[in-house]
Amino acid sequence: MAERTPAWINSDHLTALGFLAQVMAGASYALARWNRYWLLAIIGFLALNWLGDSLDGTLARVRQQLRPRYGFYVDHIVDSFGGLALMGGLALSGYMHPSIAVGLLVAFLLLSIQSYLATYTLGEFQISFWNFGPTELRILPVVGNIALLYHPLVFHGRHRLFDVGGAIGLIGMSAMMIFFTVRNTRRLYLEERIR
Repeated sequence: MAERTPAWINSDHLTALGFLAQVMAGASYALARWNRYWLLAIIGFLALNWLGDSLDGTLARVRQQLRPRYGFYVDHIVDSFGGLALMGGLALSGYMHPSIAVGLLVAFLLLSIQSYLATYTLGEFQISFWNFGPTELRILPVVGNIALLYHPLVFHGRHRLFDVGGAIGLIGMSAMMIFFTVRNTRRLYLEERIR
């Protein structure tokens, strides 16, 4: 795809596309409070987000226009603001309790910080945790949105589907955070032991 991308489109355009699509996905969640068919629009916006976010770095590599520090910084600050927009939309949607949406945002940001600190201190950048990365994070709401159209409540109508899914996600992300924090702290301690 990168080799067929028109010359007038550059990596910054794709980064902007990915960011705007994520903001629109968040806005669509907020609008789904009044019309559940906005849940389908979110699927399209998440696909555009994936396209822009996945292709921007590849395009730079193919065209030999790499700017590693700029790309790293812009890509990840955009992801942080995009995550805020997406979780903000979910908090306003009525399909997820705002506390769970905020918890997921905090967990996402903590995992991001952990990743950036590991990049700086260990020289290892890790975007996926336990084989769970950005693509999987987009697939979950796509599947969830389709399920939400038909079954917004689970467990005999007692709980919102996205509250249950969000709570499971929060537990998983918290476990990842604890595991990688302990592992990296131990490794750094052993590598820089005071003698």
